[in-house]
Amino acid sequence: SRAISKYVAHRYKDIGTDLLGTSPAEMYSVGVWLEVEAHQFNPAIQPMLYELFLKPSRGETPDTTLVEAQGVKLGKVLDVYEEILAKRKYLGGDVFSLADLHHLPCTHYIMLTPYASLIASRKHVNAWWEDISSRPTWKK
Repeated sequence: SRAISKYVAHRYKDIGTDLLGTSPAEMYSVGVWLEVEAHQFNPAIQPMLYELFLKPSRGETPDTTLVEAQGVKLGKVLDVYEEILAKRKYLGGDVFSLADLHHLPCTHYIMLTPYASLIASRKHVNAWWEDISSRPTWKK
């Protein structure tokens, strides 16, 4: 899905919001944060969501020890996000980008759990989340 979203963003950048950046510096920053999402954020949050949502849907018991350990990992990742988002509105820079968009699905689900505090307890991460999750296209 990451490759598909990049293709769609490239293919339709002239029709809607340019999600990839308009300058080489913006494109670089968006690219970096797409990699951070894929290789730092997602590996921390995905096992939590598996345990908290998928296992119960199958009648299985979540591994709370694993969830807690992954929560610690996610917290460390979000500490870096907090530093970055204290300096700019979005991960890739001053405008909403594909880097922000890629965070929406998993963050949406973690916000439905007691682990929402991992986001809510970080002032700038929480403001970023409130902003990106209130976009009309996401709400729709």
